[in-house]
Amino acid sequence: MKISCLQENLAKGLSIVGRAVGTRSTLPQASHILLASDEGRLKLVGTNLEIAITCWTGAQVEEEGAITVPARLLTDFVTSLPNERIDLSLASRGRQLNLKCARIEASIAGMDAADFPPVPPVDEGFLLKLDCGALRTGVEHVEFAAAADDTRPVLTGIHTLLDNSELTMAAADGFRLAVYKVVLDQEVPEKGEVIIPARAVRELMRLLAEEEEPVEMSFNAARSQVLFRLKSVEMVATLIQGTFPNYSQLIPSSYTTRALIDMRQF
Repeated sequence: MKISCLQENLAKGLSIVGRAVGTRSTLPQASHILLASDEGRLKLVGTNLEIAITCWTGAQVEEEGAITVPARLLTDFVTSLPNERIDLSLASRGRQLNLKCARIEASIAGMDAADFPPVPPVDEGFLLKLDCGALRTGVEHVEFAAAADDTRPVLTGIHTLLDNSELTMAAADGFRLAVYKVVLDQEVPEKGEVIIPARAVRELMRLLAEEEEPVEMSFNAARSQVLFRLKSVEMVATLIQGTFPNYSQLIPSSYTTRALIDMRQF
């Protein structure tokens, strides 16, 4: 592998995928980041086996190849480099990444890319395009209500219901309930509901911070994985299995008293 890219681009890509890297996994590869050439670009992948984030960055690829290296070590080193071109190459045995930037050279021991945990494929038969701003607003209105402890796993996620031309998100922790409806620009191909882990949704929010283009969301046929695709980033998350409480029964259909409160006071 021989790849050249800008330090700024590599550092940004590592910071994006690094948030998905496992820190407590018993699998050594889960604490690594995968670097691989991919159709003339540099592909970076980080995963904790529940969330996987893939990021592509512009690069000059002279020779194909792939390797995994410790995430923290690589990120700290690249961040410390000057904003110049970085040359990446593999040692002859293929398990050592050589880096060169300006007058700085380093070698980082890695592992075989074939041993890196694979990112689960997500069938795109169920695909939706969501307005980035509307999705951000919806998540901001509900994610705070998700449970922090996992005594009831279904409450640690965001219940997502797709029906007709509406996306309804809901979260509850036993004390609070938040529901938000997003009107879609298209009819969903079929009604469906899933529970997306709150942590995955929060990571998605960070990815959407600088995005303006529509976000693609798709589920696999088994409703066990969800894929969010942005311009140069993809995130795959394992969905929470179980039955979310029927919160519609908790919302009163009529009121005897209603109050209008200025939110700025809080």
